[in-house]
Amino acid sequence: MLKINSKNMAVLGVFIFLGLFSLGYFISHSVIKSKELERSVVVKGLAQKQFQADLVLWPIKFVVSNNNLNLVHKELDKNKKIILEFLKENNIKEEELTVGLPSIMDNYARDYSTRDVQFRYLANVSINIYSKDVKKVRKAINKISILSKKGIIFKFNDYDTRMEYIFTKLNEIKPSMIETATKNAREVALKFAKDSKSKLGKIKKARQGQFSITNRDKNTPYIKTVRVVSTVEYYLDD
Repeated sequence: MLKINSKNMAVLGVFIFLGLFSLGYFISHSVIKSKELERSVVVKGLAQKQFQADLVLWPIKFVVSNNNLNLVHKELDKNKKIILEFLKENNIKEEELTVGLPSIMDNYARDYSTRDVQFRYLANVSINIYSKDVKKVRKAINKISILSKKGIIFKFNDYDTRMEYIFTKLNEIKPSMIETATKNAREVALKFAKDSKSKLGKIKKARQGQFSITNRDKNTPYIKTVRVVSTVEYYLDD
């Protein structure tokens, strides 16, 4: 039977150690070299377009004040009838309308109230128009002053009287806008590669940004600006 003395074991151990050390060195050195050779560039591409809003919410709130409650109700009914007739004349359909219940406040019944007020009763009614025909509604809005001349008083500055123009077709335009953003990002990356005397490789990583929808400006809220930024990382080759 072959006998291995302690001296031989020590020599064998040294060789094994040197072998493992060399293997670890070459592996780590190869990884470092690989990382040094792996170059990339991160670029952003913008896509921005303007679209017409395709949905409008128009809240109309009119107010009546009087010291006689019966007269308040009569005035509310009369004004509501006039407004609904106006909307009908401007092609606003019945299914596009929602008429709210009257809200009446008795100033004498309020906490810490005094009798030193001009009118005891203040009342209002809201009529909401919800339509996909934005142009039709905008034409009616431009004629609303006709009703003011008939003595109807409107409220415009409340939080619930703000007109809203909405763009609902985002999912339909997403693919084409993402394509445009990615194309713009590639153009930037190609310019960078050319300036650095490199060749543009494959996409290493890509991230789509969030879509944003804003008014084009404060005077044309019915025109929306849709925007998205894509971030793309490309490999660079020598």
